[in-house]
Amino acid sequence: MKKITLISLLFVLSINVHSQLRLDLETGLPFQGYNEVRIPNQEGTLFDFNRNFELQGPVVPIRLSLGFTFGERNHISGLFAPLTLNYEGAAPFDIQFENTLFPQAEFIEGLYRFNSYRLTYRRDLLLSDRWTIGLGLTAKIRDARVRLVSDQLIDQKDDLGFVPLLNILLSYKTERWTAFLTGDGLAAAQGRAFDFFLGAGIPVTNRLSVKTGYRVLEGGADVEEVYNFTLVHFAVVGLIWN
Repeated sequence: MKKITLISLLFVLSINVHSQLRLDLETGLPFQGYNEVRIPNQEGTLFDFNRNFELQGPVVPIRLSLGFTFGERNHISGLFAPLTLNYEGAAPFDIQFENTLFPQAEFIEGLYRFNSYRLTYRRDLLLSDRWTIGLGLTAKIRDARVRLVSDQLIDQKDDLGFVPLLNILLSYKTERWTAFLTGDGLAAAQGRAFDFFLGAGIPVTNRLSVKTGYRVLEGGADVEEVYNFTLVHFAVVGLIWN
């Protein structure tokens, strides 16, 4: 029993000696691509939030990631990435949404929410003074809601589900900055999900860096209950603390 306790203690100490915490806080300026919706997929009406309605803002996206590195090459991180978009305008045509028909010219307030919770494990396959190439897996929980509201009518569709994704990191480091491409993504017959960032980190102190770049968030599903594909891209600024 004492031997097992000693081994466990040495294991914990070895992790602490070779581990590192990382906090990544990000915001930015979003730009709309498309946000196509048809719910239900067969009987519903296809509309595009971005083309058929006006986005109400400002939209200030926030992303928070907490990571833990151990054994130099292994990384575990958790991400909270909420996203809420509000729209309004007159319906350009009759819209059958869920169990409700919203007549043409009816003033509608629309909500598109897509909150993402992720847990990622990645291992660095290549680690040198300049280059890092990592590959991993991400378990993603999506918490989505689409809602339409008028003076007399209201209907919504909620979707809570699990999505497995691949995670990649490609970075190049100099003494003054680090350029990197990182993100999650996977495609299948039922849909796809892509979330990638391309940019650079610039050290301010030994522990704090400023990051800037561009993020692309795209994906959706084409299944029996839902047709929805969305593209939002962001000019990004953030802070990284090690």
